[in-house]
Amino acid sequence: MQGVLTGFMVIAVVVGVGYVIGRRRYLGDDGRHVLTRLAFHVATPCLLFTTLAGADLSVLLSERLLITAISTAAAAALFLAVGFLKGWSTGQLTIGALCSSYVNAGNLGIPIAVYVLGDASLVAPVLLFQQIIVTPLALTVLDLSRPGEPEPLLRRLTTPLRNPMAIGSLTGVTVAATGWAVPGPALEPLTLIGNMSVPAVLLAFGISLRGSGLPARGDNRPAIVLSAALKTMAQPLMAWSLGTMVFDLHGAALLDVVVIAALPAAQNLYTYASQYRVAEQLARESILLSTLFSVPGLIAVAALLGPASVSG
Repeated sequence: MQGVLTGFMVIAVVVGVGYVIGRRRYLGDDGRHVLTRLAFHVATPCLLFTTLAGADLSVLLSERLLITAISTAAAAALFLAVGFLKGWSTGQLTIGALCSSYVNAGNLGIPIAVYVLGDASLVAPVLLFQQIIVTPLALTVLDLSRPGEPEPLLRRLTTPLRNPMAIGSLTGVTVAATGWAVPGPALEPLTLIGNMSVPAVLLAFGISLRGSGLPARGDNRPAIVLSAALKTMAQPLMAWSLGTMVFDLHGAALLDVVVIAALPAAQNLYTYASQYRVAEQLARESILLSTLFSVPGLIAVAALLGPASVSG
């Protein structure tokens, strides 16, 4: 349980600093957008490249990742089904589906994996899955749904190749697949720039909270509540059901997949919403609610499936 509290404390402090920055206007009126653009176009692509370039791609074939993929797709599909019936926009559907299923495997998942699961590498499969498959797919949908004249077919087909997040991911995967070791002098500047990604995202998220009221109010309330409920309750339950009833997982393996599924929505989803200027309130407040609700959820998972189950 210490790992859960430690991970959330780190995030809360940095977000709190961002809130103070916003209140004091230290970065001016456009500070949040500057941090968002820095994270989206520069820092996060570098982080994705340096992370994936040295990754073991064989982890993508594990049954644990299959459970994560199925529960992710199911949670997103439930949001999309409700959203289609309600007539929500493409941007709202895309961001809401991400907030319902895209876990905070980086800045929160890693410390929790260390302190609760005892192995930081256990979040690597979901990081790879989200950055190689989910992110390029979602950002392509957002790119293609932008208002304006329809783009030529060739330009549409190459949309993922022009997105900085997808470029960072795909380039890193290509390096990992070839087994090429990036020379230190070339890798170190990218690592240094990539280290700005998580702080920039968290600070921008904190700044965005300035002046906002209580979450889940207004016209977006149904989408916000639905996405937060799917993320914090439905997805972990689906992962537990798949792990126990379909894949016959027990002990540490079951704890691993349920803890990963119980992580809140990732803060970088707000970066995507802000960059594309769609569903920003939905992203901000759904992330906030899922982060708050996941604290008791992760503590309960650790208590129910933790040491006693692992030892058994």
